[in-house]
Amino acid sequence: MPNHIIHSGRDQELPAFLNERADEILSACTRCGKCVEVCPVVPFTAAHAHDASEVIDGVARYLLDAGPLAEMSADWMHHCNGCQDCIPACPESVNPQQLLLMASIKESSQGTQTPQLFRRMSRAVKLMVAMQLLPVEAGRLLSTPASKPVDLIFYTGCNAPRTPHLLFNTMYVLDALGADYEVLGGPSSCCGVIAAKWEGEVRAGGRMTANTLTRFASFQPSKVLNWCPTCDIHLNQTLEGFGSRSFDFQHVTEYMLERTEDLVAAFSTPVRKRVILHGHRGALEVSRNVEALLKLVPGLEVIDTVLDSSYTCGRSGSAKAPELKEPEQAHLLARVRETGADALITLFHSCHMALIGHEKHGQFEVLNFTDLLAAAVGREPSTDRLKQFRLIDSWPEIVDDARPFLEANGMNIDREWLIGNGAKVISLAEFSSDFDCSKALR
Repeated sequence: MPNHIIHSGRDQELPAFLNERADEILSACTRCGKCVEVCPVVPFTAAHAHDASEVIDGVARYLLDAGPLAEMSADWMHHCNGCQDCIPACPESVNPQQLLLMASIKESSQGTQTPQLFRRMSRAVKLMVAMQLLPVEAGRLLSTPASKPVDLIFYTGCNAPRTPHLLFNTMYVLDALGADYEVLGGPSSCCGVIAAKWEGEVRAGGRMTANTLTRFASFQPSKVLNWCPTCDIHLNQTLEGFGSRSFDFQHVTEYMLERTEDLVAAFSTPVRKRVILHGHRGALEVSRNVEALLKLVPGLEVIDTVLDSSYTCGRSGSAKAPELKEPEQAHLLARVRETGADALITLFHSCHMALIGHEKHGQFEVLNFTDLLAAAVGREPSTDRLKQFRLIDSWPEIVDDARPFLEANGMNIDREWLIGNGAKVISLAEFSSDFDCSKALR
């Protein structure tokens, strides 16, 4: 079997698994080009000037070591926003998104554009958490608790702690449901996608994945409730069948809907707002779950759900195709304004980071769906300090506001560095450059 992803060496469990998966996909793919024909990002790439079958054949030939990755195919791959329109379009039931992911992993393994990304991301996450939370709260998200039998693991992924209030709101709802759970996440419990896909370090990514799955299993849970859409794609799709699992892996909103009767009983407080929900076509199930949950909230009116084509906002989703993202986001904001909605409701953590700044215009609030669920169960939603930072919009003031939290977390910060670079920290600049926030620490 060809080594589609990475060549032989030590720690071959994940490379071998990915090679086998790529071989299965390539064997089934007829290069018909249906996936390219339906792809919404193609008009904004070099692929639009070529026959669709040529574009997908370029990806296949690259994975088969039959030549370099063609420019038209590479441009298509680099713009993929995870919309998943290609999956139902395939007459052979192939997942073309997985084919592009395999090619992306191979490309990164031959020369990544983001070396040491995981290390840089970990530092940025740690700094952002320290700017927003006191040590006890920060420890809840970043420290691994001692293993003990629990029914559920609430898995945040490694990046979501940048928006900690969403996670605490989710915990408020789990608490209201009487769930028996522990929290795992942060960089110490990464799903492995950054090392494998972005850095091209497939062996290291495999070790991270295996360690995280082992950590899950040590708690003997019946379910792992996931938050992050990227973790869902990596662990549930790309790595389906990799490693033994004694637990179900599902999105936390699916679990909440399974507990609909209990949740309705817990909704003690009306939330009198008219809202527009921001969703994603590439994460349609979660978008529909959230819509269904919000429609259970007493007093709340969901005017509309506006879907953009990607699977999430941010640098791994909508931002990969900015020519498509901009009109879609403009449509979303126009819909909020024209309906006179009280609030724009965000979906994932990356969506919240991308959209909260629009509240500063004063026409509507930007809230996450977890804010509404927490309020409905009678809890004061967790403080959205990241939104406070965005609305302050003055880095000297932001740094002074965050200083007590940083000091409480033992961070002796270089104030001038953070004033000059704080915007990069909260915009995930490390994913697009060699930005490293370690210089902020002394």
